Amino acid sequence: MTGPGEAAATDARGDRSPAPAKRGLGPAFTNLFAASIASNLGDGIARTAMPLLAARLTDDPLLISGIAAMAMLPWLLCAIPAGILIDRIDRRKALALADTVRMLLAVALCVLSATNGLTIWWLYLVIFVYGAFETVYDGATRAVVPSIVARVDLPRANSRIEAGELVVQSFLSGPLTSLLFAVSVLIPLGVNALAFLGAAALALLLPKVASGRQHAALLDTPQVAWYLQFVDGYRFIVKSRMLVTLWLVSTAGGLAFSFATASFVLFLLGPLRVPEAAFGVFMLSGAVGGIVGSVLTAPLKNRLNAGPTMALMLLLSGSTLILVGVWPNVWVVGVAFALSSGSITVWNILVMSLRQSIIPGHLLGRVHGTWRTLLWGAMPLGSLLGGLVGRVDLALPFIIGGGIATLLAVVFFRFITSLPNAEDVPDPMGPAALVPLG
Repeated sequence: MTGPGEAAATDARGDRSPAPAKRGLGPAFTNLFAASIASNLGDGIARTAMPLLAARLTDDPLLISGIAAMAMLPWLLCAIPAGILIDRIDRRKALALADTVRMLLAVALCVLSATNGLTIWWLYLVIFVYGAFETVYDGATRAVVPSIVARVDLPRANSRIEAGELVVQSFLSGPLTSLLFAVSVLIPLGVNALAFLGAAALALLLPKVASGRQHAALLDTPQVAWYLQFVDGYRFIVKSRMLVTLWLVSTAGGLAFSFATASFVLFLLGPLRVPEAAFGVFMLSGAVGGIVGSVLTAPLKNRLNAGPTMALMLLLSGSTLILVGVWPNVWVVGVAFALSSGSITVWNILVMSLRQSIIPGHLLGRVHGTWRTLLWGAMPLGSLLGGLVGRVDLALPFIIGGGIATLLAVVFFRFITSLPNAEDVPDPMGPAALVPLG
């Protein structure tokens, strides 16, 4: 394993060559990053506008809660089919398709709103279809990155995409949408459509290497029918003891975090006495922590290596959640929430980079979809259980959820610290990777 100061660059095909201390990520990544910024602007506007639209249509708490359920449901039902699609077509077209459909949905909302034809049921349908194509865009973006960036640069590239998403969605989209919504609902929806149109155009300008076709060309096997590929991602994960263990640890950690934060809003407004007007500002502490975490990921990985960094971040995220529960002070909670969000961001970036380096290019979509189905599918369950515990004491979910995450970090500390850097993983497109799944 190369040391932090001795890392060799690995190009998109796995070839190694000496790497300068500092270098750009290349014009292809700049193009992808610009498309990601535009798409995230559209995402952020949609996430702010949808609940506001729902509140204009109904005051039924159950119907309002259905907005969140419809937003999460596509990740349970569509992530694996989206992964199959991503692995079967040009990934540039997958990105453009996802953003074009979401642009058309924004236009449809404009028309329905302008003609007073929008109902809560139409809004549910739009949110579900929007979420279904979000799974396509998310998976395609993650699959494109290792095609255009050297493996040694994967943490840096993923950090930039993560930071851009946090900045645009937390600091730009939300306030902008709220201001424009107060003037006219048609304005943010129109900006939303333009943002997705720009992202779709930028996706089509990506170089041919981003298509993913070069991975399929390396396989001397016929492409099987799409309906036979639903378990390909699962079979690939379970063949690797390292991947399946990391998958289960990540899922348990996500379950613990969703358990802990299920009643966060009530905890802030109740025991901490945070005014409603200051709630949004307080929540920015998590976004700030995430941005700082994304900036620090590459330096931490270069100094400590990926495995030890991930182990420390999982330990930090759990212990800070416990701190929130045992010390319910607004300043302590603000700092703890920022630290927890930052450590989770570092963990996510390094896990993503490691997966991208391990998974053969032709399987990236299916494995990513399978991974997200279990991970994100567990989070609503964690939120439900945390909400039930919160009925007893609003601080208790933080103590229990943080305790579970901390226990995970301790029990799997040795395993996590042994995880390799992305650039030290053997080339997944080598001869061993070309054996077709049975």
